[in-house]
Amino acid sequence: MEEVKEKKKRIKGIVVIIIILIAVVMLLGPTVLAGRRRTATETNEISSFSVRTQQAVRQTLRAYLDVNGDIMSTTQADVFPDVGGILVSVQANLGAFVNQGQIIALVDPSRPGLVFQNSPVTAPISGIISRIPLSTGTTVGTGTAITAISTNQNLEINSLIPEREIAGLDVGLNAEVFLQAYPGETFHATVIRVSPIVDSVSRTKLINLRFDHEDPRVSSGMFARVRLNTRTYPDVITVPSEAVTQSQGVSVVFIVQNDANGQPVAARREVNVGASLQGLTEIRSGLSAGDQVIYQGQQLLGGGESLRIIGGR
Repeated sequence: MEEVKEKKKRIKGIVVIIIILIAVVMLLGPTVLAGRRRTATETNEISSFSVRTQQAVRQTLRAYLDVNGDIMSTTQADVFPDVGGILVSVQANLGAFVNQGQIIALVDPSRPGLVFQNSPVTAPISGIISRIPLSTGTTVGTGTAITAISTNQNLEINSLIPEREIAGLDVGLNAEVFLQAYPGETFHATVIRVSPIVDSVSRTKLINLRFDHEDPRVSSGMFARVRLNTRTYPDVITVPSEAVTQSQGVSVVFIVQNDANGQPVAARREVNVGASLQGLTEIRSGLSAGDQVIYQGQQLLGGGESLRIIGGR
């Protein structure tokens, strides 16, 4: 009898253990399965390559030079006295407007033992005093320019171009002009003359630009910043220059395509490139406008890889 009771106890203990194990499995099973699913998802994310993309666009590329310039009037005249002597008075200040024939200075032509009446110096043209007049007391001759008068008509911009940048300079090039007095505004000008020589001292070549439209706000003597458009590539497909890589002497770009499941994957494209300007590269063949180009994260791609797009511009 005791043996039977002992067997029943063992059997009952085994049943209890089995019930406990079943309960544990039922409790932990979903968690284990979820953990396995998360692991599979994480593995899939790890196998994806994180990239940034930008669309290939069709636009006009422009090469330009940023240079400085001085605005000058082509209607300018130096003012000379009729006789030599001592400059006894100046009646016009820098920036003052004078009319043609107006007296702007007096010269005393007297000599030791000889006294003469002061000789007037008159303005040869109407305009603005554009050069600081000589000081009173200065000895002047008939070849001494007391000052200069200029107008705000036929204004030109004189700009010096460094020798290393003179390739492509030509009459007819367009430019945007920016003036400190009018921040945020753009004035337009065109190259009308290019010096045939390079200055041997400054190693620069002088160009002259004329404003496309007269503007009363622009004055002779102003300082200008000039953006000179030297080359233009109209209506070309462009991508960020960093998107183009080299592989065995061939230019390559990676784009984003969708696989059969609609997931983004990398596709390799061999391209023929053209000009590269301001961070953009012209694509002459191999891409179409609208293609989603990878410009960051493509270094480890070969084609066909799963992608995770983390941003773009």
